[in-house]
Amino acid sequence: MISRKARLKDIAILSGVSIGTVDRVMHNRGQVAEKTRKKVLEVAKELNYTPNIMARALKTKRSYNLVSLLPGSADANSFWKKHPEGMIKAISELDHFPVSINQFNFDLDSSEEFQQQAANVLKQNPDGLILAPVHRRESITFCEKLKKKKIPFIFVDNFLTETAFLSYIGEDIFRSGRVAGQLASIVTPAGKDVLIVNIARNIQNMHHLNKRAKGFLNFFSETGDKRHKILKLNIPDIEYKTVKVLIDRTFYKNPEISTIFVTGSKSFVIAEYINSAGYAPVNIIGYDLLDKNVFYLKKGIIKFIIGQRPEEQTYRAVKKLFDYLALNKIPDKFDYLPVDIVTSENVDFFINNH
Repeated sequence: MISRKARLKDIAILSGVSIGTVDRVMHNRGQVAEKTRKKVLEVAKELNYTPNIMARALKTKRSYNLVSLLPGSADANSFWKKHPEGMIKAISELDHFPVSINQFNFDLDSSEEFQQQAANVLKQNPDGLILAPVHRRESITFCEKLKKKKIPFIFVDNFLTETAFLSYIGEDIFRSGRVAGQLASIVTPAGKDVLIVNIARNIQNMHHLNKRAKGFLNFFSETGDKRHKILKLNIPDIEYKTVKVLIDRTFYKNPEISTIFVTGSKSFVIAEYINSAGYAPVNIIGYDLLDKNVFYLKKGIIKFIIGQRPEEQTYRAVKKLFDYLALNKIPDKFDYLPVDIVTSENVDFFINNH
């Protein structure tokens, strides 16, 4: 026998109040005495009451216009091509509701273009925003403007604690750096060196890369692993000449490098050069299931890839914004996704299931 779903009327009868009072409590509107509010919520919990979300949302005549502001997907930044897929999937599932999304993109390496597109977003006066705060300083300024306009925003890929974000969906950045540190510790022989590589034009402004590197270093310091010298290298762009000069110089000065940790998604750039230059086998650890990264993972040149599930980030972001706007449902502040450790043995599973 299937039990009937609890109704507002049932809660009202057991609470000894009117249906209108129950409605005000469940939807957090109007004046209700604290004692009454607690009683209603206790009864609702006992009855395992869940609101009819579909009916409530369909009744609304208001449309919700969402906007995303994310890096554009170029050949070197193809990690970002997955994010629109998640948003499209979420919008398709909300097809019966008055919700739409407008996508704005900026060059990952251009803080100036980010500012231009941020200004364009504000002109749209959206109901909610999905944002990747890649450029730290400019993102903080932009988020202050969003706060003044009372536009709720959800972070993906990275978050900035000093802003009034509604929720963050993605990896625990610091902890994923620690995971990379543990992987490096396992595969690097005692006495061999470990190299941290940041590929970014302005690394000081790339909050997420810096936080991963800090997590990586934290693992070694906290576990007391002093078997390796840990080096750092910042590469401003992916031009062959730039990579060649900086990698060759680093290996010439430090010939005992055995493992390279690339803090971003462009580990294929390092793998490509290491392979072509004929260096002895090096353990490369990087991020994201880009086609080129997967290619070098399967060849054994990249040892591990840490996956971030980009399409799931934006899928959840759209759903959370809709729930917040249409249903007044406040999301968890942090929605951490699993840290996927991908190898040549299990990579096909991740590709075929994401």
